[in-house]
Amino acid sequence: MTLLILGVILWILAHYFKRLAPDQRAALGMPGKGLVAVGILAGLALMIMGYRAADFVPVWQPQSFMVHVNNSLMLLAFWVYGSSAAKGAKAWPASKIRHPQLTGFKVWAFAHLLVNGDLASILLFGGLLAWAVGEVILINRAEPDWTPPEPAGTATYVRLAVISLLLFSIVAGIHIWLGVWPFPV
Repeated sequence: MTLLILGVILWILAHYFKRLAPDQRAALGMPGKGLVAVGILAGLALMIMGYRAADFVPVWQPQSFMVHVNNSLMLLAFWVYGSSAAKGAKAWPASKIRHPQLTGFKVWAFAHLLVNGDLASILLFGGLLAWAVGEVILINRAEPDWTPPEPAGTATYVRLAVISLLLFSIVAGIHIWLGVWPFPV
C-alpha cells in the first residue's frame, strides 16, 4: 500500500503546487509545467502499481444494488466532465457550475467508493475525491470571480450524449479486459 499512498500524495502535491506555491511555480517558468506533468504521471503510475499490488483488506461489504448506482453515476460523470469540452457555449451543467471537470471527477471517485469496500480502494478513491474537493476550494480562493458561459444548443447535447455513452462503453471494456466485471451479475 506504500506505493498507492505515495502515488496519491504525489498526485495531490503536483496538482496543488501552482496554488500553494505560486511564486515558486512561476519562477520555474515553462520547464515547471514539465516538472508538474512528470509529477502527475509518476503519481498516476505509483497509484496504479500500488493499487494492483495491494492486498485485499475488506473494510465493508458493498450492497449488490450499488453496481447499478455506480454505473448510473459513471454515465453522469462522463456527461458532467465532458459538458465543458465544447468551444464557446457549454452544455449543462458546465453552463451552471464553475468546475464541471472536477465535479465529474468527484462523481467518478464517489461512485467507485460505493462499490469498493476494501482499504486500497478507500485510500485511492477517497484520496482522489479529497484532492478534487480541495482543488475546487483552492481555485475558488485564488480566482473568486466567475462568469457562467452561454448555454449550448441541441447539437452539443446530442454529441455529448453519444460521446458519454461511447466513453462509458470503452471504460467498461477496459474494466472487463482487466478482469473487473462492471455490470450486475
